[in-house]
Order: sequence, then C-alpha cells, then structure tokens
Amino acid sequence: MSLTASLDASAVTVVPGEETTLPLQILNSGRTVEEYHFEVVGACAAYTAVEPAVLSLYPGDSGSVSVMMRPPRDSTVLAGETTFGVRVTPAGDRGETVVPEGRVTVLPFTETTAELVPRSSNGSRGGRHQFAVDNRGNVPVTVRLGARPGTEQARVVFAASELRIEPGHAEFAKLRVRPAKRMWRGTPVTHAFQVFAAPEPPEGEEPPPPVLVDGSYQQDPILPRWLPRALITAALLVLALVGLWYALLRPAVKSAAREAVTPEAVRSAAAADRSKAPEEGGQGGADPGGSASAGTGPGGGSGGATPSPGPSASGATGGSGSGGGTGGGAPTSAQARVQDAVGGGANTGTALTVPAGQTFQLTDIVVQNPQGDAGTVTVTAGEDTRVLSLGLENFRDSDYHFVTPILVPAGGKVTMTIDCRRIGKPVGAPAPSRCATSMFLGGTMRPDATD
Repeated sequence: MSLTASLDASAVTVVPGEETTLPLQILNSGRTVEEYHFEVVGACAAYTAVEPAVLSLYPGDSGSVSVMMRPPRDSTVLAGETTFGVRVTPAGDRGETVVPEGRVTVLPFTETTAELVPRSSNGSRGGRHQFAVDNRGNVPVTVRLGARPGTEQARVVFAASELRIEPGHAEFAKLRVRPAKRMWRGTPVTHAFQVFAAPEPPEGEEPPPPVLVDGSYQQDPILPRWLPRALITAALLVLALVGLWYALLRPAVKSAAREAVTPEAVRSAAAADRSKAPEEGGQGGADPGGSASAGTGPGGGSGGATPSPGPSASGATGGSGSGGGTGGGAPTSAQARVQDAVGGGANTGTALTVPAGQTFQLTDIVVQNPQGDAGTVTVTAGEDTRVLSLGLENFRDSDYHFVTPILVPAGGKVTMTIDCRRIGKPVGAPAPSRCATSMFLGGTMRPDATD
C-alpha cells in the first residue's frame, strides 16, 4: 500500500461554541504524484471539516492536514463521547482508501430561558399564569422554581416546586397569585412580583445565575362598578311601576268594582243569605230573624236623597194580604245620595220610610265614596238606632251584611248623614265643589202580625 494516514491523537475533547484542531499526517509511499481527498464520517461530521480539503504529495513525501471541529453551542449537539473517522481517498487509486479513527468528547453546558404567560393578569380572587422554562443546553437539567413578591399584599404559589427538562425542550409550570386581603369595592390595585428558575449545574461546575422574569397582577374589587347604577336603575323602575299602578291601574280596578255593585247583585246576595238562614216564626206572624234584600220607600231630606225604583209599601202590604196573613215579605231596596259643602254643617238624606202596618228588616248596606272625600258618614235606622259611623277617608266602597236583620218599625226611616271636611279629587274628572256619598240598602218588607 502506497498511502499511510494517522491522527496525532486518538481522543479529543471539544467545547461547544469553540474550535478544536486535530492534525492528520499523510505519507505517499508510492512512485507517482498523488492527490488525496478527505471526508469526515461519524456523528461529528456535521460540525467538522478538513483543511485543506485536497492534498497533493510527491512520491516519498509526507504532509499534514487539520481536522477542524466546531460544535455549535445549542441543544442539537448532545454532551458525551462518540467515535469519528476521516476517510482519505487517493484520486489515482481509490482502492487504497484508508480511514483513521478517533474519539471525540463534547463537554456539557447549561443554558435556560424562561417566559411568563401571560405577563399580566387580573381578577378579584387571584390571577393565573404559566411559567415556561426552555432548556437550550446539551444535557438534561433540573430547575428549581420560586417567586419574589414585590409587596406583602400578594403571594405567589407554584403547582410544582421544580421541573426536569430534556435538551431542546420546554416545560410549563402553573402558578397562581393570591391577594392577602379581599377588596369589595374601590379602585383596582396592581401587585408586582418576580418568578425565577434556578438550574442545577453539572457536577463539578458552579451554579449558573437564576433566570428572573417580572410579572404583575391587578386585583379587582369583588363588587363591579356598574352594580350601584344597576341597583339605582332597578329602584327607579320599581317606583315607576308603583306610580303607574296608583295612577292608572288601581282606579280602573276600583271603577270596575263599583260598577259591579248593582241592585240586582245585592238582591242576589240577599237571596243567597236567606236560603241559608233557618226560618223562624209561624203562620200569620212576622219573621224577625229572616234575612232580607232591599226595598223602596219614600226618601227625602235636605240632602237630596233619591230612592231607587222597587216595590212600594202598598205592594208589600198587598203581598201580605194575598198570602192570607202568613210570614212572607217582599224584597225591598232603596238608595240615597247626599251632598254636603265644607263648613256648612252636617247634611242628612232619607233612603227609606217604612209604611204603616209594615216592618222593614234591614240586612244589607253598601256605602260608596267615589270622590275620595274626607269627613264622617252616619247611617241610622228608626229613631235612635245608629247602624254605621265611618270616616270617609277610610274607604271608597264598603259593604255590610247582617245575619240578624235590623228591624225598622212602621213610620221609621233609614237615613244617611254626612259631615264634609275636605272635598276629594277624582282621577280624570273635573274637581267637584261638594262632598258626595251614596248608600244602597236592601232587606225585606213584612206586614205586621194581626190577630
């Protein structure tokens, strides 16, 4: 063989990011001039080159080339030992190719970077972040995680205290910032803090400085700013609905209720009460315990009482006669409307006068104050029986039903007296000049018993 190639050293140590040179000796023991080509094989071929790449030697001459190793300082070249070779190929006789071999050891290095995602957070109860740590060295690394709160008003808590990261990889650690005190209302407060990743160094090396990252957390109040405005708006809406009810809906409901109180409704109610009450008395006698509806009678008085149409006294007497002296009676109703001016004294109106030979059994009274006047109203039956005494300002419509009828003898009157103190103001109507109160009564007109 006319070619001899050998490395000056069979083992070499390289530092990532630096250049290392290893000489290669070539001897041409042939008889002709030869040109030699060089090629590095093995794991280090990506960062190794031979200079010069081509060498020509005369017969019997020797020469050397330099094997230049330039491993990059990144995670693509892992730390550790590997073999390599340099293929030397003669241009004239490729069959005489030789490959001298050696060992290369790449030294370890540590390099880490970190990032806080997101850099700022906000919330009323705490902020959430992720701490991303990237291993850019050529050996696995274990990093210790920690925090340095900027103030005592917040603390930082990691989900894990350390991370192990392979070369060229990144790992994420969750962390949460918690305020020391809750804030119910007020201006948001910003809390600054620092988190760090401290890598453990390779054996025999000094520890590298920790990687520091700044962050911030904005503590928001628990009660949002718009809550007071929302409460005020809700209160105003409730007040508006209440005002709408009293201004429009309530008068309409009361008006419908007043219109529903008719003489026919009172007579129907009286008939229902009479059907439930037990009958008393015998043939030819009056029934003092019976319930009655209303009847008419002559009404009059200075107050302008107006009797309603209904059976007259003579009609009631005639009904008794046709019954042959039994205890039957005629339903009778009447009404009166009394007006009175302020300061003019009381005014009285008569709703019913009982005819001779008859007894009126009063069972139902409906009193109405449609204008909302203020004053007093008194209802009397007979000479000295005061049935009702009411304050006008306490009601608009009021009805009364008596299980035991109030007896009004022949010649007796049912009257209503009002004393006006303040004239009311009805909704949607012209202002009146006088107080006005009406009464509707019902009962039974029975003939007096005869021997």
